[in-house]
Amino acid sequence: MTPQFWLWLGFAGMAAGAAVILFMAKRRTPAEEADGIIHGIVPIIAACSYFAMATGQGSLVLPAGPDAADALRQFYFARYIDWTFTTPLLLLGLSRTAMHSGMRRPAVVWGLIGSDLIMIVTALAFGLSNVAAVKWTWFAISCGAFVAVFYGIFVQLREENAAERADVRKAFLRNAVFLTGVWCAYPVVLLIGQDGLGFLSPTLALAVIAILDLTAKVVYGIMATMETTRAVDRDLAESPKSAPLRRAA
Repeated sequence: MTPQFWLWLGFAGMAAGAAVILFMAKRRTPAEEADGIIHGIVPIIAACSYFAMATGQGSLVLPAGPDAADALRQFYFARYIDWTFTTPLLLLGLSRTAMHSGMRRPAVVWGLIGSDLIMIVTALAFGLSNVAAVKWTWFAISCGAFVAVFYGIFVQLREENAAERADVRKAFLRNAVFLTGVWCAYPVVLLIGQDGLGFLSPTLALAVIAILDLTAKVVYGIMATMETTRAVDRDLAESPKSAPLRRAA
């Protein structure tokens, strides 16, 4: 399987995933509508990124990393543009799950998104760097920002989530563990891929990231959309007049 295969698979999978999520997402309340749009637009952005990479518009040739065996490498900058938009949206969706009854602490959400953007931008700097000391300093900073994202999710968001009813608390924990579990694999792939130590072949690195992207954006998006639907089902069953009803599709 060639690099092009994985890039086109990523494009097709993201496009199909977006269609599925938008079809599944209900619009009975404003909150449910917002969640559906958030999770639906994430794979649309990713599909554009994969299309750019598959057609040669989302990458450039750079010297290989200082610790890699190859002389040159294909650097896929489009994925960082993708992550700059999609990861904050995923964190926003997760925050809305945590604070299902109302966004009580917007500062926590902004802190999460800020830490996430620092993580992405410094990872981009890591990928662009060719001087070993500079490259690995950027990688360390990016990992530090990643730790800050974890703190925001599992400490600050979870504190707010504790005020929600039991089914919402369980939904948040499932979503948080699933999403962060997938995200933990990204720095490992960047570390041992062509932008880092060069242990993975370019094709294998593309394949792994494509699978991770589809899992984090499509599989997780479907899972989060279903969780939102179940929560709103209970909201409306317990208090049918608590929110304006809209059409379900």
